[in-house]
Amino acid sequence: MTALPTLFLSHGSPMLALQDSPARRFLQELGKTLPRPRAILAVSAHWETRGPAVSVADHPETIHDFGGFPRALFQIEYPVPGAPDAARRTAQLLEEAGIAASVSARRGLDHGAWVPLRLMYPDADIPVTQLSIVHGAGPREHARIGAALAALREEDILVVGSGSLTHNLYEFRGQDIDAPVPHWVGEFEAWMQARIESGDASALLDYRRCAPYAAENHPSEEHLMPLYVAMAAAGPQADAQLLHASFEHGVLAMDAYAFG
Repeated sequence: MTALPTLFLSHGSPMLALQDSPARRFLQELGKTLPRPRAILAVSAHWETRGPAVSVADHPETIHDFGGFPRALFQIEYPVPGAPDAARRTAQLLEEAGIAASVSARRGLDHGAWVPLRLMYPDADIPVTQLSIVHGAGPREHARIGAALAALREEDILVVGSGSLTHNLYEFRGQDIDAPVPHWVGEFEAWMQARIESGDASALLDYRRCAPYAAENHPSEEHLMPLYVAMAAAGPQADAQLLHASFEHGVLAMDAYAFG
């Protein structure tokens, strides 16, 4: 069996579920290009806990964790089966690495998980569980979590980190989806792309100090942390492949990567 890649996907705005864009079209094709996993572990920026937690829900609900969007967005459901066995295996691997993990019997799928997965796998027939990110923890802590999960690639479980390569919503003021990209967004995206593709782990772990306009693009870090989980879960010798790059509303870089 060939090991699965791990993925980092930028999910942008919840409107990705409804609004046509290059990123949406990319995700609609992505699932067709990948080997079919037996389960998916989604690591979403929208579930933060004090320590890593995984959902063992048999039928995870579709969580509409946003406001001020069209009614049609709140009517979308993604009725996938849960993946409690994959969740318990995730918790086991974390515990074996000395990382205390908890389980949640009720946690559903937030929009960081269901929006991209619904585009990739519209039949909703692949079991999904979620892993939280750790509130207040940085790149090194999330890379440690990801490294503990490297065995999942060999067990036919697709690790999907879902966040956003840039995420400063304070700078979103109703711009059109194809609005010009400010220099501070473009320079950060280009720096991250170069370091990811060259495998410069030390610079990436220290991106807050090394990358141009890091704080401007990530006033808080939660939307970048799934990247570190996905990178590390592919193993120390993994190659990075840029799958997609585009921008939405000027301030959201929609980059997607595969590691493996």
